[in-house]
Amino acid sequence: MTGVPPRGLDERVRDTRARLEGDIDLWVATQGSPGAHLVPLSYLWDGDAILVSTPRASVTGRNLLADAAVRLALGPTRDVVMIDGIAEPVDLADLAPGSGEAFAAKTGFDPRELDDRYQYFRIRPTRIQAWREADELQGRTLMRDGRWLG
Repeated sequence: MTGVPPRGLDERVRDTRARLEGDIDLWVATQGSPGAHLVPLSYLWDGDAILVSTPRASVTGRNLLADAAVRLALGPTRDVVMIDGIAEPVDLADLAPGSGEAFAAKTGFDPRELDDRYQYFRIRPTRIQAWREADELQGRTLMRDGRWLG
């Protein structure tokens, strides 16, 4: 235990939004054959959804194309944000204006300039949880059914 009192809902939501806006990378867990797969990917948060890009032929790309359910994790284990979401593929031509540029500027890499065929995925959070330690497990759910609580 850190000796820091547990955060209330409003503070956790603020901290989580700040992490979504400020962090560059997250863990992406997908399910497919032969089983679960976990990789780190860079991302862009637009205030509603998370944009990631990975080679279309990669295990993660294939898994997300076959099953849109995804779990994401941000932060260290003692200040974690867990996100369950639904991923939809977004082709380069269908990216919102400025999204490709914003993604490249934030992450430092531009999949549009690579020879490999990269696929963008827009992940809409359905549930977000955040906690630091055991004393924050109660009340850790910040979003349910795609709606922020509080």
